[in-house]
Amino acid sequence: MSEPEQSHTIAQRFRGFLPVVVDVETAGFDPQRHALLEIAASIIRMDDQGRVFPGATLSCHVLPFLGSEIDPRALAFTGIDPHHPFRDALPEREALARILLPIRKAVKGSGCNRAILVGHNAAFDLSFLKAAVERNNFKNSPFHSFSVFDTVSLAGLVFGQTVLARAAQVAGLGWNNSEAHAAIYDVEQTAKLFCQIVNRWRELDPVRIWETTPPRERVEMPGFLD
Repeated sequence: MSEPEQSHTIAQRFRGFLPVVVDVETAGFDPQRHALLEIAASIIRMDDQGRVFPGATLSCHVLPFLGSEIDPRALAFTGIDPHHPFRDALPEREALARILLPIRKAVKGSGCNRAILVGHNAAFDLSFLKAAVERNNFKNSPFHSFSVFDTVSLAGLVFGQTVLARAAQVAGLGWNNSEAHAAIYDVEQTAKLFCQIVNRWRELDPVRIWETTPPRERVEMPGFLD
């Protein structure tokens, strides 16, 4: 009896989902009221050996949307000045296009069905992304509407740490407090952490069932369930 054919594709590894790490910096906690100020994303790639690694970082500063609120406490925490003349910020719709169109292209190019957001407290990032998409009537967001990979849970399982800075340090990635709470830095650290966890599991699991199980055929389901 022949051995099942192994597959080292990211579509095979994550059931047709392409992991994309996202970090947003905002002017508060309410995605309907508070401004989205920064967004960064890192598309996860896979090498020929089945190991994942972060792709190039996509990033954009974002202009507060009309009528949005800005909580001074949020700005004090992030250090962002939304009105700084050198931010080179874009309106939300243009910022979404800069981030989401390359992700949509990557989903198609990788043979995946859709992107899945990876984040540290991922529900927060997804809520602001979805609110911006809806606010701007941006069609065909590549992301699953509610499923995520949250590095809080993954890091808690693997390293016993749930705070990003502490998880990164335990994982040997280091941490620079002066760069933290900028979307680019946080997304790159989160991407490294996610990849280390996935690759660590791959090395520890001798079965690697995802490499031998036939790809799951896409099942057409109502939009909110797929």
